[in-house]
Amino acid sequence: MGIMTIPGYIINLPDKLNLAPGKLLQSFVCKNVPQKLYIAPGENHAYMKLDVLAIGAHPDDVELGCAGVLLKEKKNGKKTGIVDLTAGELGTRGTAESRKAEAARATEILQLDARENLQMADGFFLNDRQHQLRLITAIRKYQPEVLFCNAPEDRHPDHGRGSKLIADAAFLSGLRKIETNENGIAQEAWRPKYVFHFIQDRFLQPNFVIDISEEFETKIEAVKAYATQFHNPALNEPQTYISTPDFLDSVVYRAKMLGKMIGVKYGEGFISEKMIGLRSLDDLIKNNT
Repeated sequence: MGIMTIPGYIINLPDKLNLAPGKLLQSFVCKNVPQKLYIAPGENHAYMKLDVLAIGAHPDDVELGCAGVLLKEKKNGKKTGIVDLTAGELGTRGTAESRKAEAARATEILQLDARENLQMADGFFLNDRQHQLRLITAIRKYQPEVLFCNAPEDRHPDHGRGSKLIADAAFLSGLRKIETNENGIAQEAWRPKYVFHFIQDRFLQPNFVIDISEEFETKIEAVKAYATQFHNPALNEPQTYISTPDFLDSVVYRAKMLGKMIGVKYGEGFISEKMIGLRSLDDLIKNNT
């Protein structure tokens, strides 16, 4: 009997899957677990398939950067998830424990199918083999078609360094000679089809903008789930760059500015690792700008 974990769960997998080679993947729906687990026939590879995965250096990075798109894709029937590299334990306000609770609340608001924290060292993680392998394991575990990650450069050095670490791991994850396992179960090579970088504190020119007008209010609710990090007069904590009322206002202004670029109320902008392809012009927003 093999064992696989999903955050908050331990799943026992049968030793014999009774699948002939070439058959479709068999899925196991486990009690009280919202996801399906998939076993590749003849290989005993285990993974939990997501359509969209967002990876951020700290809890709240993803909420600020691409929560609107995660909400939109969830409404479109996609499976979504977040991986946080660190617990944000060096943050001036709050603690690792409080941020864990806040991340759990944001997870509920975003209706994620999965979320986990890799417990890398806040401020000190590196883009080296050890950290890349931990990320490769996570990417192969969730096998996303599209991966979102930190901005290529930003005010916080973890963001730019995390961006490069995630992008490098996403590429290396597709190399089958790099062997990884999840709880003793070998993983298949997997490379996301697209890697998109969200825009953070410093403005970077996006390659494309997605309309999040219908999702924006829920995005802000998810951001405000991190009550220790942002403006909260009820807390007796030191004021920081992001805890002023102006910072949350800037999140709104940025979304309005990006939305205006494409003729909608609110938008989120992204930088692409490669050229983006469209099936047809029907996919374009055709508002006057």
